[in-house]
Amino acid sequence: MDFSLIVLVVIVAALAFDFTNGFHDTANAMATSIATGALKPRVAVAVSAVLNLVGAFLSVEVAKTISGGIVDDTKVTPVIIFAGLVGAIVWNLLTWLIGLPSSSSHALFGGLIGATWIASGADAVHFGKVVEKVLIPALASPVVAGIVATLGTFLVYRITARAKQDTVGRTFKAGQIASASLVSLAHGTNDAQKTMGVITLTLIASGSLAPNSGPPLWVILTAGTAIALGTYLGGWRIIQTMGKKLTEIQTPQGFAAETSAAAVILTSAHLGFALSTTHVCSGGIIGSGLGRKLAEVRWGVAGRMVLAWALTLPAAALVGAVAAEVSTLGTWGTVLVGLAGVVVALAIYLVSKRNPVNAHSVTEPGVQPVNA
Repeated sequence: MDFSLIVLVVIVAALAFDFTNGFHDTANAMATSIATGALKPRVAVAVSAVLNLVGAFLSVEVAKTISGGIVDDTKVTPVIIFAGLVGAIVWNLLTWLIGLPSSSSHALFGGLIGATWIASGADAVHFGKVVEKVLIPALASPVVAGIVATLGTFLVYRITARAKQDTVGRTFKAGQIASASLVSLAHGTNDAQKTMGVITLTLIASGSLAPNSGPPLWVILTAGTAIALGTYLGGWRIIQTMGKKLTEIQTPQGFAAETSAAAVILTSAHLGFALSTTHVCSGGIIGSGLGRKLAEVRWGVAGRMVLAWALTLPAAALVGAVAAEVSTLGTWGTVLVGLAGVVVALAIYLVSKRNPVNAHSVTEPGVQPVNA
């Protein structure tokens, strides 16, 4: 296969992953606002899409972590990166199908680590950086967001205890629009960067960019656009899980959850920590449930989410490793992996049509918005 052609194929695959990242993670920013009725579903995803695109231009620190941090760019080829992306995309689609808000970020890291390990050896993976920049933030970020949201929710209800509840509801609905928008902006500064990092890594591996280069402007623009388009698609299955199935959310809770999540994500983007926005936002939602008296946190759903989080990195790594083993056999191997990825994606889409979830499903009778 012509080398420039495989680079183009990897870039297309990276943007496809970015697209799945968008609709997989729309719930992170907008699930609580949709659940409380602060924003209508279609308006929510449109606002989130625009702000994801804007956020993509605000920082490149996370992109640098991906392109020059977790794997040795001198031992990675475009074919290896392609195999890693296939592992990430397959896991994203599987978890979307069952409505589990797993981490797109960790799916990407897992796919890249598994593919690189198999193709170039364990020394090509910077495990110290993986622990520092990925695993520690993965453990700490949902806990921090949860604690902040718990305290914030508790304080909000104490402060507004004697206020008229309809006034509280209207006020915090307006606040939720602002806080949800901030989460979308923060998501763009973090998740869009990961695809930028992958494309930049590919360009470095192919010799098109010098080692340790940052992402070019066209990479920032295309990655931001891809995640924005995916965000606008909706990802309604995961919105339903995060907005309705974890806990009943009132407007003060939604505001506290979103504000705490945005603060954690923006701080991490500034520091270059490639954390999972899904972990952060889920922690914020659970924390908001703990902070409101008599609110019920559905720990069975939370437990399934945590299990998916734990499986994400190794599962994507396994798929990435198998894809790398086949892809590195030659042109036919790369083509076979690409075709297999398309077939799996199409099969998942067809299965999803048996039980469709759309913009109407997340607010239909039986899952009505809960207002303060």
